[in-house]
Amino acid sequence: MKTKKIRMPGFFKGLKVTFMTMLKTLFPGGLKKPVPNPSAGAHTVQYPRVKELPPTRARGVIALHTENCTACMLCARECPDWCIYIEGHKELAPPRREGGKPRQVNKLDRFDIDFALCMYCGICVEVCPFDALFWSPEFEYSEPKIDDLLHDSKRLTNWMDTVPSFTEYEDGSEQKVRAVPDPVEKV
Repeated sequence: MKTKKIRMPGFFKGLKVTFMTMLKTLFPGGLKKPVPNPSAGAHTVQYPRVKELPPTRARGVIALHTENCTACMLCARECPDWCIYIEGHKELAPPRREGGKPRQVNKLDRFDIDFALCMYCGICVEVCPFDALFWSPEFEYSEPKIDDLLHDSKRLTNWMDTVPSFTEYEDGSEQKVRAVPDPVEKV
């Protein structure tokens, strides 16, 4: 019976990389000047005293543009976590052309997202045909109680101010261009 010889060159190579990174962090002047100064070699941002800007198209929180939402329920149906709650009603709208018949339109009554359940996949933003949902880079919205992570349409609309304007995609991309609406004046 043959026994297999276990070779572990990758394991030791990984240990070497980790050890060398640790030495560079602890001794930024090198081993010729072995004065320990871990804060000089560290690349850690001291949050919350120092805040970095999030990268472009960062997924922070979902913002809602209520004027564009037609309560079509596509985002709620496509959400794998079922964390979007929408309620609406139908109203008669004037006809589009003179002499036409009045049409029914959906009006939004309630739009809530439970961020305690949300996994930030972005399916709701992508599937919205009316450009009512956008990614905001805002990421500081923690709450002391988990129940407070259920955000209503008013709070979601307030984040529209933080949505950055659209930046062009890379060449060869076939994504649709989303127009970020102008901020709505608050009454």
